[in-house]
Amino acid sequence: MKGIKKITILIVIFSFLGCKNDTKDNATVPSYSTTEIKQNMKKKEVVYQVFTRLFGNTNTTNKPWGTKAENGVGKFNDFTAKALQEIKDLGVTHIWYTGVPHHDVITDYTEYGISNDDPDIVKGRAGSPYAVKDYYNVNPDLAVNVEQRLEEFEALIERSHKAGLKVIIDIVPNHVARNYQSLTNPEGVTDFGAEDDQTKTYAVNNNFYYNPGEAFKVPEWKHGYQPLGGEQTNMADHKFEEIPAKWTGNGSRASQPDINDWYETVKINYGISPEGRKDFAELPEGFDHADYKKHFEFWNDKTVPSSWTKFKDIALYWTAKGVDGFRYDMAEMVPVEFWSFMNSHIKMKNPDAFLLAEVYNPSLYRDYIKKGKMDYLYDKVQLYDTLKHVMQGHGSTDNIPPILSDLSDIEHHMLHFLENHDEQRIASPDFAGNAAKGKPAMVVSATSSTAPTMIYFGQEFGEPGAEDLGFGDPTRTSIFDYGSVPTQVRWVNHKKFDGGQSTEEEKALRDFYKRLLNFTINSSALMGNYQDIQHYNHQNTEWYNDKVLSFVRWSADEKLIIISNFNAEHTYGFELQLPEDLVQKLQLIDGEYVVKDQLYNAYTSQLKVENGKAEVRIDIKPLESFILKIEI
Repeated sequence: MKGIKKITILIVIFSFLGCKNDTKDNATVPSYSTTEIKQNMKKKEVVYQVFTRLFGNTNTTNKPWGTKAENGVGKFNDFTAKALQEIKDLGVTHIWYTGVPHHDVITDYTEYGISNDDPDIVKGRAGSPYAVKDYYNVNPDLAVNVEQRLEEFEALIERSHKAGLKVIIDIVPNHVARNYQSLTNPEGVTDFGAEDDQTKTYAVNNNFYYNPGEAFKVPEWKHGYQPLGGEQTNMADHKFEEIPAKWTGNGSRASQPDINDWYETVKINYGISPEGRKDFAELPEGFDHADYKKHFEFWNDKTVPSSWTKFKDIALYWTAKGVDGFRYDMAEMVPVEFWSFMNSHIKMKNPDAFLLAEVYNPSLYRDYIKKGKMDYLYDKVQLYDTLKHVMQGHGSTDNIPPILSDLSDIEHHMLHFLENHDEQRIASPDFAGNAAKGKPAMVVSATSSTAPTMIYFGQEFGEPGAEDLGFGDPTRTSIFDYGSVPTQVRWVNHKKFDGGQSTEEEKALRDFYKRLLNFTINSSALMGNYQDIQHYNHQNTEWYNDKVLSFVRWSADEKLIIISNFNAEHTYGFELQLPEDLVQKLQLIDGEYVVKDQLYNAYTSQLKVENGKAEVRIDIKPLESFILKIEI
C-alpha cells in the first residue's frame, strides 16, 4: 500500500428485535458534512444527567410518601472525588446536576428562616425540581449544613472541575413556584412579582399574569389523589391563599386549575399580551445568521421586559460561580427573542457555555438554534421516539435514516438520549423490559451524529425504575419524592463508589457503556461525515431486511462503518456492501484487510475491496455489538 496514508476503519455491529419492512424504493441517501460544526469542537461530548438528591442516598426503605427522615436523601457531599472520577472515567465530559435550585419541599426548615411550603401546591413530598422557589440559592435537602448550603454546592462545582467535568444546572424560564420567595437575592434584585401591578391582567413589566378580583383555588383532587398520600396535616387543608389568582405554569388562565395542570407553578410573562401581541423588539430579517456577539449588540440599546432581565441576571449569577452551562426546561414556551437576549449575554461571559433546551416542536428547531442561539436541543420526537418504537419491536429501522437526513443541517445541535428524568426507564416493562435491548440503540444514538450524547444515572446499570414512592409513577424514577435507586445503591456500595454490591449483569452493562462512551469521545470520525448505506444494501443484496440499519462515519484519519441488526432472538450472517462512491470517499484501494473488534476484541473478519466495490462478512449474535478496526 505504498503512498497510501494510514487510516482506520471501524465497523460497529449490533442486533435487535425485528420490525416490519416499509422501505421505499425511491428513498434518498441521507448524508451530511461538518462545515457547520464549531471549529474548536474536536471530539464528542457526553452529558451525565444525575438526579442530585437520589445519587448518594443508600437508605433502602423506599416507603411511599416517606419523609426525608424515613427514606433518606442524598447530599452534595456524596459526590466525592472518587465518585466524580468514576463518572468521568465512564466517558463523561459534562455532569448535569438536576434539582439544584431551591424548589418547594415538604420538610420543615423554618429554623433556618425558610418558610414552609404548602402540600396543596407541591407535587410529592420532596417536591418538583421545576417549581423553583429561590433562584439565588440551592435545595436545602442537599446540604449537610443547611446554613452553608450554597457553599457546599460551590465546593461541588470545584470538585467537579478538578475531576475534569463541566457543570450544568437547570433554569426553568417558563414558570416558578406559586410561592416564590428568595431569601438571598443579590443587592438590587427583587423577587418575581414584587413590583407587579396586580390590578391588571397584563402589563409588559409584570412578571406574572393575573385574574384581578379572583382568588386562587386549589384543584379538585381526582382519581383518589390526596396530597402526601392522604396524611392529615394542618397545611394540607385544600387551601392556598393567592389574591388575585395568577395564571398557571402550563398557560391555564383558570383561577382554579385542573389537577392535570401545572398547578404548583405560575406562568412567567415575557412581554406577550393575552392576545399574543409582542411588546418588545423583534430580530431583524436575516439575523438567524448572526453570531452571539451581534445578538448581544442588538439588545444593548433595547428596553426589554422585566422578566427578561431577571432571568438573565440569574444565569449570569450562576455563571460567575463557575457553572458551565444550563438545561432550559420547556424552552419553546418562551419567545425566541428572549433566548437571543439571554444566551448572547451568557456567551459574552463564557463563549464555551453549554446551552441545552427542551424543545419538542420540530418546526421550531431552527429558530431556537439560529435565532435563539441554543447550542443543543433534545432530539426527542424524532430520533428518540423512533428508536423507542424499534426497541419495543413495533417500528422499522428504515424510519431512522430519513430523520438523520431531515436534521442534517442542524444535526450537531440535536442532543441524543435514550433516558432522562421525564422518560421511562429502558428496563421498565412499559418500555423494553430488558436493559440489554438498549445496547444497540445506544450505539446508534451515540454514533450517528456529531451531537452530544446524554445518559441518565442508573441507565448504565439497567435501572428499571420500579419503585412507587408517592406522586411519581413506576417505570420512571420519581423526581417528586424521597427515596433511593436500587441499582445505584448497589454501585455506591456504602459510599465506596466501586460497584461492590452490583450484580454481574449490572457490572457488564456498565462496562459496555464505559467502552462505548469512551470510544465516542476519542473518535475523530464521529465528528466527521455521515452517509447512509441502508438503502444501497436494500437495493443490491438479498439478505436485506429492516432489522438492519447501516451507515458510515469518517474523517481524514478514521473511517467507521456502523451496522445495526435489530433482532433480540436471531444470529445473522451476511455480506455488507459499500457503494462505489463511498469507497472513493473513504480512499480505499483494492485489497483485503483484517478487521478486529475494538470493544471486546472478540471478533475478526475481512474487508474486501475489488474494482472499487467493498464488502465485509458479518456474523452477529442477538444484541451483540462490534467495533472492528482495519489498519492500512
